[in-house]
Amino acid sequence: MQRASDPRITAGTLALAAIALLIGGAFAGLLFEGAHDFSGAWATFDPYLLRVIRFTLWQAALSTLLSVIPALFVARALSRHPRFFARAFILQIFAVPLALPAIVAALGILALYGRAGYFAGVLAVIGGGSWPGIYGLSGILVAHVFFNLPLATRLFLEALQTIPADQWRLASQLGMAARPAFRLIEWPTLRAALPGVAGLVFMLCITSFTIVLTLGGGPAATTLEVGIYQALRFDFDPARAVTLTLLQIALTFIVVLALTRLGANVVGDTNLPVAQRRYLSVNRSETWLNALVIILALLFVVGPMAATVVAGLGADLGRLASEATVRQATLTSAALAFLSALLSVMLSLALTMARRALALNRRAGAKALLERATDTGAGFVLVVPPIVVGAGWFLLLRHVGDAFAIAPVMVVTVNAVMAMPFALRAVRPAYDAASERHERLCAQLGIAGWNRLMLVDWPSLRRPLATAFAFAMALSLGDLGVIALFGSDSVQTLPYLLLARMGSYRTEDAAGLALLLGFVCLALIVAAHWLGREKVRDA
Repeated sequence: MQRASDPRITAGTLALAAIALLIGGAFAGLLFEGAHDFSGAWATFDPYLLRVIRFTLWQAALSTLLSVIPALFVARALSRHPRFFARAFILQIFAVPLALPAIVAALGILALYGRAGYFAGVLAVIGGGSWPGIYGLSGILVAHVFFNLPLATRLFLEALQTIPADQWRLASQLGMAARPAFRLIEWPTLRAALPGVAGLVFMLCITSFTIVLTLGGGPAATTLEVGIYQALRFDFDPARAVTLTLLQIALTFIVVLALTRLGANVVGDTNLPVAQRRYLSVNRSETWLNALVIILALLFVVGPMAATVVAGLGADLGRLASEATVRQATLTSAALAFLSALLSVMLSLALTMARRALALNRRAGAKALLERATDTGAGFVLVVPPIVVGAGWFLLLRHVGDAFAIAPVMVVTVNAVMAMPFALRAVRPAYDAASERHERLCAQLGIAGWNRLMLVDWPSLRRPLATAFAFAMALSLGDLGVIALFGSDSVQTLPYLLLARMGSYRTEDAAGLALLLGFVCLALIVAAHWLGREKVRDA
């Protein structure tokens, strides 16, 4: 039984208040601007807006289709061969896009398929003329499939690994061939996972900002989020920005609600369980076909990453390193990402502790409102994408001062809150397990607050907090959503500088910056993965 004045509950309440202030302030800015210019907001509903909405849904639907259907075949091919050389390496390669900033991947795709890309000559011959490049819908689809095909494959593979070994043993005893095994054993599991995986991919494509901004190529390939950015930074049409923002929130809310009903994992997972012992008999023709499917998927994923490395090494890295602008952007990115990750971990830990304390206080019955908020409050940020939060605060702050002057605060806070769903996945299980072991002893000895955190909880939380910190820092380091609105000549991060170099056609400089940014983010994700594995091993 916990005291009503448990400091963990106080910390969680303060964390919830901070999240509510961030989201509420954004909504306040939107509502104030909409009420101030209601006629302008209403006038936004024109044929162009309908085209933007239609394209947003169309590109998301196509991206989902092109990502999920091939992922079914790739996951089944990997599942049919649970042990072969380089299988673990392939799964690790499929995890890399989760760590790669979208702008880095976009640059790699341009290096491969752009007008001057490595495959431009081949594509020109296939097309029977000059290759116009990959800007527009085609570029967006390729980039989305690059990110979401590996994610969907891993999620489907995780589902297939839940099939009981007894079913495979029985299928082996009956001499069941590949086709009936798929129909009777694998397809029911894949069919159950399909709506959740497809919904997750659709949501990621709906809220895609950086990819559409860099590869869209013009008004004909504009989504709602890019429309918000253009309305504020180029046209400065707050009324249009408000309308687009509210529509984006409505679309995201509908998708997240559908995902929740489907029981989908809305943050994905970079870990896979250990494969069970399988009883499979795969003939030679199926083996060759599965090998072809896996190799094609691997080449598709590796291609943009390899192109990024090759193009980056071809840049004048020494000159870039000596530029004051690059050094300042690197320091700014590192500082903002560090503060963002620190804040994200602190908020996540506060919510986790408060949730556990409230659960222990509750004797029976349904959860109270505060306990529900600490349990699901961080997930609410998934309904409001970073560009939407940034747009709301941009509109609000322009009435009280220079909105660009507060750019560092906005980047840190928004990125911290957006990384919380991922940080919670690392922190919550470890804290709940530690509380299960030590809760009664702490209550008997009267150990609480800071003393409990440092003396009792810290040994169990050290690695999970480091994992959450590294992951949150990588997400913040590669983010372009908020800084795209608040960035200026005085406040530039590496993604913002990379976008500026791309916009001024300094592609070699952009390639070098992409290599640096991608390497740092990947190193952080590898560190987070290693710390997570060490945590499991220590447990």
